[in-house]
Amino acid sequence: QVQLVESGGGLVQAGGSLRLSCAASGRTFSSNAMAWFRQAPGKEREFVAAITSSGGSTYYAASGKGRFTISRDNAKNTAYLQMNSLKPEDTAVYYCAKAYRKLYYTSSYYSRAEYDSWGQGTQVTVSS
Repeated sequence: QVQLVESGGGLVQAGGSLRLSCAASGRTFSSNAMAWFRQAPGKEREFVAAITSSGGSTYYAASGKGRFTISRDNAKNTAYLQMNSLKPEDTAVYYCAKAYRKLYYTSSYYSRAEYDSWGQGTQVTVSS
């Protein structure tokens, strides 16, 4: 089982930026897709962004498209989420996740069910 550890969250003013990191243990990091999800108080955990195993393709929720950038460095076993132009509605706990199998359909990258390894989460708070 891969262990994932997120970092980089914090308190930022609206319009600011944060870069989240997700460090993975184990030798299978580069084999599967990675994703970021978030969960605000009282809400369901929702998809934010995903990236293929090679990093060649990325997918974004409409809420973050144009503001968020997901990337990965397979040599460092680390995934990133660069978040710019942050809004108060981006406030949530952000989780990284690793897919447990190869994903072949675009829709699969957006589904929580495809990810079985999760980090503990990092809090992002955006003040207005």
